[in-house]
Amino acid sequence: MEHYQAVVLALIQGLSEFLPVSSSGHLLLPSQLLGWADQGLAFDVAVHLGSLIAVVLYFRDDLTRLGVAWTGSVFRGRHCVESTLAWQLILATAPAALVGGLFAELIEAHLRSVSVVASATIFFGVLLGFADRGSSETARQQPLSWRHSFLVGIAQALALIPGTSRSGVTITMALALGYSRAAAARFSFLLAIPIIVLSGGYKGTQILQGGTIDWISMGIGVSVSGLSAYACIYYFLRFVQRVGMMPFVIYRVLLGALLLTIGWA
Repeated sequence: MEHYQAVVLALIQGLSEFLPVSSSGHLLLPSQLLGWADQGLAFDVAVHLGSLIAVVLYFRDDLTRLGVAWTGSVFRGRHCVESTLAWQLILATAPAALVGGLFAELIEAHLRSVSVVASATIFFGVLLGFADRGSSETARQQPLSWRHSFLVGIAQALALIPGTSRSGVTITMALALGYSRAAAARFSFLLAIPIIVLSGGYKGTQILQGGTIDWISMGIGVSVSGLSAYACIYYFLRFVQRVGMMPFVIYRVLLGALLLTIGWA
């Protein structure tokens, strides 16, 4: 992989990891339009590590409180809002972890076509639009309930379908359940942490089985994806409260249409 390609791909991954758009849809464009080779497993782990570092740094104060409260609930039986949220994040991670563990190879083998990615990009983008139109100024700002957290977790499992967008589908579910854009986005971003750790750990074990590693490209992947992901989180949380999700919905429909055009060409 050329180093400029590593920069472009890491930038795409860093931005699309947390925006409610399809990262897999975007990563198809360089290969389909420019003929770039697959980025490789090691680079994929690197860009996800960069995204993980970004979200952990951004929510470091929240994560410290969650960690302390969760530890207190486990060893001292002390429960509070933060410990409840920590347990809810674990609960919401379970469906995607289970489905991914059982069907990851099947999905990789049969659902990574351009038509599947394009269709999912459009379909779940439209769902996001309907959910966002149904949100209101009086939407719930408080933390999600246990049942709603689990439903968001089930939605996250759907993101294993390429083109769905993990952040997009979890935000869609939270909005449909009556939560505000800010509350939906915050829960979605916190929920990204355990799933990125699990995914990165799984792919990391595959890397250990052998193969050469381009350490310069790995370094580019971590740094560029990390910086772009941090900026994305910062500006998205401010942008979405004022403007909403419709710009992303329109963008997803256009991206899906472009991918379908490429697939039919």
